[in-house]
Amino acid sequence: MSEIAKKVRVRFAPSPTGGLHLGGVRTVLFNYLFARQHKGAFVLRIEDTDQNRYVEGAEQYIIDCLNWCGLSPDEGPVNGGSFAPYRQSERKENYRQYAEQLVKDGYAYYAFDSTAELEEQRQKFPNFRYGHENRNQLRNSLSLSEAETKEFIDQGVPHVVRIKVLPGETVHFHDMIRGHVNFETDLVDDKVLLKADGMPTYHLAVVVDDYLMQISHAFRGEEWLPSAPVHILLWEYLGWKKDMPEWVHLPLILKPDGNGKLSKRDGDRLGFPVYAMNWTDPKTGEITKGFREMGFLPDAFVNMLALLGWNDGTEQEIFTIDELVEKFSIERVSKSGAKFDIEKAKWFSHEYIKKAEVSCIRYQILDALENRGIKVKSEDYLDQIITLVKERMTYLQDFWEQASFFFLAPETYDLDSVKPKWTDAKTDYFNKLNTQLTSFSEDQWNPTDLEASFKALAEECSLKIGDVMLPFRIMLVGGKFGPAVFDIAALLGKEETELRIKKALAVFAG
Repeated sequence: MSEIAKKVRVRFAPSPTGGLHLGGVRTVLFNYLFARQHKGAFVLRIEDTDQNRYVEGAEQYIIDCLNWCGLSPDEGPVNGGSFAPYRQSERKENYRQYAEQLVKDGYAYYAFDSTAELEEQRQKFPNFRYGHENRNQLRNSLSLSEAETKEFIDQGVPHVVRIKVLPGETVHFHDMIRGHVNFETDLVDDKVLLKADGMPTYHLAVVVDDYLMQISHAFRGEEWLPSAPVHILLWEYLGWKKDMPEWVHLPLILKPDGNGKLSKRDGDRLGFPVYAMNWTDPKTGEITKGFREMGFLPDAFVNMLALLGWNDGTEQEIFTIDELVEKFSIERVSKSGAKFDIEKAKWFSHEYIKKAEVSCIRYQILDALENRGIKVKSEDYLDQIITLVKERMTYLQDFWEQASFFFLAPETYDLDSVKPKWTDAKTDYFNKLNTQLTSFSEDQWNPTDLEASFKALAEECSLKIGDVMLPFRIMLVGGKFGPAVFDIAALLGKEETELRIKKALAVFAG
């Protein structure tokens, strides 16, 4: 192999068929970390050979997801690279020559069976599979004469190319997570390599492209393990065994109860997303919610994914991307599946919002406010509000719930917390408070001076602070929530605070 081929080169190779599952993003992340750690290249390759399943817009959606996560590839369909093109549909001419070579060398064969003929076999044999047990009784170049095969091809009879798997052998390989893995070829069927439309199947395309793109390590989910023997055999049959990448089959992300792989249906049922970003089905218009739209920061999402099936052997849970690059190791990836825990995901989101610089979340919140038709009087005003409430937020979407009263005066009040204990003395207190606040200068309008004046007046009126503090909060926000009440008043400003006291007083004392 050349010097460049020895370099670490990894790839994420999704099919553009819909939303990007968080398991796919974790595969991206582990690829990315491994490449960065070894100063290698991370490649995005779009595997769009199955035109029946191709969904318009899905490729751009995948790219957008990777960009949002901060896991952009070094090479791919957008930024190109030395091994372009990076869409398999644009590499179509590459594959037939290798399929034909396999046929010529006796490792594959032409199969002319029609859809109806194969369906008839499935009706006769419920567990039907095309392989060594029956291929000589089916319509293919192994059961037909050379002249018949040539005649069929010359006449343009639709056909596929299938791998010829010999029985009685053992396929073995080393997986960097699972160690030594064996498969008996008696249990492996003759997979289609090249379809009738000339497009390769995943099995042929992934091997050819990994070879041509000099991929050094192949990360993929463990659901691909059953396909591994076909791929290993293709590397061998094509004479490329010494160039075969190291295999890394990642554990599944499981349902919260650990019973099976986490699916979109599980997310719908349990009320949380399983996609990185909102996905809109172009045919039905159905929107499947994503973590971004739920209000996750991308760094929190990435950190959460990193710990689904991996840990660094310490108690540390919060990692920057640079720390993940430094500490990631295949040896610390678990063989068993990782249960997805939405409560833990919420914890990550909360921690990242708490420690986020206001400038890092300002524009997402500004966009959300604009979508509600709310105009913010200044960035500084918004920044002060974010600073007050961000420690109370689990998701960015929680901002409105935690801070709406800064933009809109309450229309309703938690009267059950006020009315039963309301007295004329409290009415007198708040009337005096409003009069007192009118005289405050701009310099006095701050949380410290407001609190001092509030408490002094309560003492003067022979009221306990607790008797008037809760009503004051409810006057300003409508309920028993929000940050420190004098911080709220200071930000609302003198005129707005006075208006809210007056309006609420008419309700409380009415």
